[in-house]
Amino acid sequence: MLARRFLWVIAILIMLVIAGLIGYWLFGMQIMRAAMVPGEAFTASTAGPPADYSKPAGWSAHPQRTDDPTRWAPQGYRAAPAPAVAVFYIQPTSFFDRKRWNGPVADAGMNEQGDKFLRLQASLFNGVAQVWAPRYRQATFGTFLATDTAMAGRALDLAYGDVVTAFEAFIAAQPADRPIILAGHSQGSLHLYRLLKERVAGTPLMARVVAVYAPGWPLSVEADLPALGLPARTTAEPTGGLQSWQSFADAADIGPIRAPFDSADGLSGRPRRGTTMLCTNPLNVEAGTRRIDQSENLGSLVPAIDFTGGTITPRGLGAQCMADGRLSIGEAPAEFTAFILPGNNFHVYDYPLFWANLRADVERRASAFAGASIPAASPAAPLPEDLD
Repeated sequence: MLARRFLWVIAILIMLVIAGLIGYWLFGMQIMRAAMVPGEAFTASTAGPPADYSKPAGWSAHPQRTDDPTRWAPQGYRAAPAPAVAVFYIQPTSFFDRKRWNGPVADAGMNEQGDKFLRLQASLFNGVAQVWAPRYRQATFGTFLATDTAMAGRALDLAYGDVVTAFEAFIAAQPADRPIILAGHSQGSLHLYRLLKERVAGTPLMARVVAVYAPGWPLSVEADLPALGLPARTTAEPTGGLQSWQSFADAADIGPIRAPFDSADGLSGRPRRGTTMLCTNPLNVEAGTRRIDQSENLGSLVPAIDFTGGTITPRGLGAQCMADGRLSIGEAPAEFTAFILPGNNFHVYDYPLFWANLRADVERRASAFAGASIPAASPAAPLPEDLD
């Protein structure tokens, strides 16, 4: 009798879990809106003062920060930064508080989470370049789920203002002939697109841009790209192009991405509705929809359970740009289970899934831009003194 009751309890728990998963699949976005969108009106004062970008403390990643999370590297890779190229990296959203629209730069939780993302994303640039990643009063996660676009827009404008100030400080700190890479993810890519349009396109800086990496935020080929001053990258060789992708596993639903994409005008002023989302396959940087086999994946960075590091797994998965603009990674990889967004969106892993290929790509492009070899960052014996 006791055993039968125990089995009934187990069966009920299983049914509850299944029901919860089905509910999340069907109503995930509604649940997230209710839980994450701020209930208060936007006020800039709640975000606190901006960071001081003249000091290393204003940056999460900076050449003078000894606790820079981008100095970490997985086993077999160099962790020391190389000064030949400078990277301006705009962090993704790591503020999830619904009590305010923007995160204060001194918020410990936001900075801790942001450092984890930097360790798994921007670490791929070290060994090739110095990474500069500003702390900024980023818009909270609920901003991107908000139906009140006016308050969401004000939150994003505040965050972007910090990014511009940081970018100006970054450029001022570089020698006039130093090549630069511009990169970001998610909210960071959104700000990067605007930064390219307003502060880089049509200026002498364009001649110094080695590459632009901007995954995790949709970009319209027809309505956005013409305003950015540089082309989409379609082959592995040229420098200066922009590449972007959004990773989804099978049974994908891009509706939550496509709906807001279609509802607004692009950076060129043209409506985005019906236009093409840019998709660059990070495994080989090839235009078109040919599937790239997992044998060409040099290594995915599989995060540790606490996201403070990870290990490289070679040949983990293939990828294919689909006609709807998403990057299909096929069946959901078993090693990546946390933080999967509705619709089988592997947003958090846009960089880690292709970490080693992107690292090699940065090396190749920096070397081609300089016309000479950049200090090697390909797999090599790790330097213990440089590893966390």
